[in-house]
Amino acid sequence: MPGSGRAADERPLGQRVRPEDIARRGPVWSRRVGQLLDHVYWNTTVLGKEHVPATGPVIIASNHIGIVDGPVLHGAVPRGSHFLVKQEFFASRIGFLMRWAGQVPTDRASGRAALVVAQRLLEEGRVVGIFPEGNRGRGDLASARAGVAWLALRTGAPVVPVACLGTRPSGKDVGYVPPPRGKLHVVFGAPIDVAALASDAAAPRAAGETAHTADGAPSALSAPTGAADAGVGGATPARRAAGSGRAAMAAALATVQAGLADHVRDAVRRTGVALPADAVE
Repeated sequence: MPGSGRAADERPLGQRVRPEDIARRGPVWSRRVGQLLDHVYWNTTVLGKEHVPATGPVIIASNHIGIVDGPVLHGAVPRGSHFLVKQEFFASRIGFLMRWAGQVPTDRASGRAALVVAQRLLEEGRVVGIFPEGNRGRGDLASARAGVAWLALRTGAPVVPVACLGTRPSGKDVGYVPPPRGKLHVVFGAPIDVAALASDAAAPRAAGETAHTADGAPSALSAPTGAADAGVGGATPARRAAGSGRAAMAAALATVQAGLADHVRDAVRRTGVALPADAVE
């Protein structure tokens, strides 16, 4: 890692990480570990994987509600991915695994170095994952930072919004870990064109636009699986539950999409198209 073979650098790890410090093959094995956790230890349903481009740079932007969101999402992404992870994890007992897995240490006080690393990875055609909220919150991206917009505008990478559900049920502590075979969901949405958002960022948004976006269910989820799912007579309890679950997932993803789009627009309005790295708080 940084500083090896030369005078010690006293800066936090997240401020001195370099592109060459990241294990490029780490996601090859670590994604398999994530898949085992998703489908053996937990019971994870993954929807919308077709929205993740099979090749080229991609930014995965997810809500963040639970401590296990990282490994769950790492296993659900259909390609190997490098996630920006808070630097404190690298100083923990599993820090060596984070390094081997090719994850990127991030100083939440100053994201400049991590963004430079992420930019290089995207320029290599890789997948970079970000939790724009920065820490575990409500899961609606209400506190999204400017990093996603900065990276997308610098690299041209599409931004795929993701909603993780079930990793921390309402009322549970932020350190909650779902039990074995706990039911989790990961839902990928259609890519967001950040360049298009940037081009009209100066124009005021029409009243009610966010609400309209949040009310619209993504097509991958809203297509009914049968008349019973649509609430027509003859629905069994199991089918009613399935329909309700799909509606909840659609609503969660729509909320993430709307929040991410709003904050991309806001970041562009505040800092311009050429967003500086230190715009990330």
